[in-house]
Amino acid sequence: MRAFAALFERLDQTTSTTEKVEIMAEFFRGQDADTSAWTLFFLSGRKPKQLVGSAKLRQWAQEVVRFPDWLIAESYAAVGDTAELIALMLSAAEDQLPETMRELSLGEWMNTRLLPLATMDDASRRRRITDWWRELPTKETFILNKLLTGSLRVGVSETLVYRSLASAFSLTPSVIASRLVGNWHPTAEFFLRLGQSGHDDHSAATPDNTLLPVPFCLAAPLDKHPKELGPIENWQCEWKWDGVRCQVVKRGGQLEIWSRGEERITGTFPDLAATLSTVSGDWILDGEIVAGDWRSPGSFQTLQMRLNRKKPTQALMRATSVSFLAYDLLQWNGESWREKMLVERRSALENLVNSSLSSSLGISPLLSVASWEAAAGLREQSRCRGAEGLMLKGTRTLYETGRKRGVWFKWKVDPLTVDAVLTAAQPGTGRRASLYTDYTFSLWSNEALVPVAKAYSGLTDAEVRELDNWIRKHTTERFGPVRMVESLRVFEIGFEGISRSDRHKSGLAVRFPRILRERTDKHVQDANRLEDLTQMLESLMVGPALKRHPIEQPISPGSPSSGEQMSLHLLDELESP
Repeated sequence: MRAFAALFERLDQTTSTTEKVEIMAEFFRGQDADTSAWTLFFLSGRKPKQLVGSAKLRQWAQEVVRFPDWLIAESYAAVGDTAELIALMLSAAEDQLPETMRELSLGEWMNTRLLPLATMDDASRRRRITDWWRELPTKETFILNKLLTGSLRVGVSETLVYRSLASAFSLTPSVIASRLVGNWHPTAEFFLRLGQSGHDDHSAATPDNTLLPVPFCLAAPLDKHPKELGPIENWQCEWKWDGVRCQVVKRGGQLEIWSRGEERITGTFPDLAATLSTVSGDWILDGEIVAGDWRSPGSFQTLQMRLNRKKPTQALMRATSVSFLAYDLLQWNGESWREKMLVERRSALENLVNSSLSSSLGISPLLSVASWEAAAGLREQSRCRGAEGLMLKGTRTLYETGRKRGVWFKWKVDPLTVDAVLTAAQPGTGRRASLYTDYTFSLWSNEALVPVAKAYSGLTDAEVRELDNWIRKHTTERFGPVRMVESLRVFEIGFEGISRSDRHKSGLAVRFPRILRERTDKHVQDANRLEDLTQMLESLMVGPALKRHPIEQPISPGSPSSGEQMSLHLLDELESP
């Protein structure tokens, strides 16, 4: 446990990605396989089932240190994290210093101490946990509490974990990523297989790999002028839809749908799985599940009704139909296509899927654009089509693992905005638990302010501290952790979309709200009205009626008119925006 706690602390203290990779690689080289397997489990964002609830753990700790209720409440309000609060309380209690220092590895802790708690009653759990608290110093107690509550999070990305393991095993990150796809159990045997040399991306670590996806290729936000990407002829342009990214794996008559989070979602979309099963052969397709007909996808809010439903009813499937937009071919009849250029993969994708096109299965249309100015014109029309912007993909790029610069870019449309009044706030969590960082914003309806959005991102640390101080001085009412504040400050709020909602007092819900800036130049009376948001929604819903034409066969590479792009003919007015 000591080594893992030290690893957690070292990773938390650096922002250098190179240093994080080196720290993790060094750890994996020096630890036993059991500990390495469990460390990998947590570093990759996985967590076991919660063993003890936070409230119960706080109660047991209070009984140990004998602090009064008011002190516990005030301390929790200041710290905001149960695991940290308990560790600090135990260290502050004079008679709770560690009695012994039994050093067990993380693997021993998980296998011989923590996992067996699942079959014990509360009295047995309490006795063991309070004994462990007496054994451990503060930092290790904090980690133990995080493991007990299932809330341990480590600030590293999957890509960095792949790189660190690749360094430790002298393998490539792509091989490591492939071997970590899907469900796996943190055992010493698994970790040892993970490091075996071999050419098969999956077989060394996963004996049953018949229906596993491959690591996803991710798009980076376009943070520069598109002309800096070079000639537009070298880029494939598609709409960016607001759906569920997934891979569909078909082999030997069986089929599975995997989300980008590596969760099987086949049971959530059995109707879609039935349609996709009609595509002949064995293959892996990358694409997007969208609401309704892929030719004119519906809103994400509609799609949300299907999410997290393991066994949707026939009525629900009829009311919320879905479709699949394929945009890449990754494997075909036992052959990997990830190492081929996108222009080749696209041609093969069309050959595979074209014969099975239907209202619930399509190929992501390629937009015919002759210049970056034309692409910018299409991008501005994205919302009228229900899209979030454009996807730009290098025609000569391979299907890379993770978010590799220069391969795929998402060129999203600028956010929708309103000027809203700050009307309430509540504390954040974790390190922001002592600050008011979660804000409620309202618009005018007649002479009253009606809440329309909650946002907690977009401000700098200095702005957060200033606003926190202001909120405390301008509170008008308190409801538990929530403070109502004087209606004096106006902020520009950005968001991605609007939809009707019976769950909200305003009757509207905005998607991904965040703070863009404070409008110090505006008085509260100048803030937007609820009618403005309603009109914005109606203008988005009206949008031009667009019809689509069949996808043409790919133009052969080297064609002077295509620049190796395959095209979809849109309406005439969209071809030269």
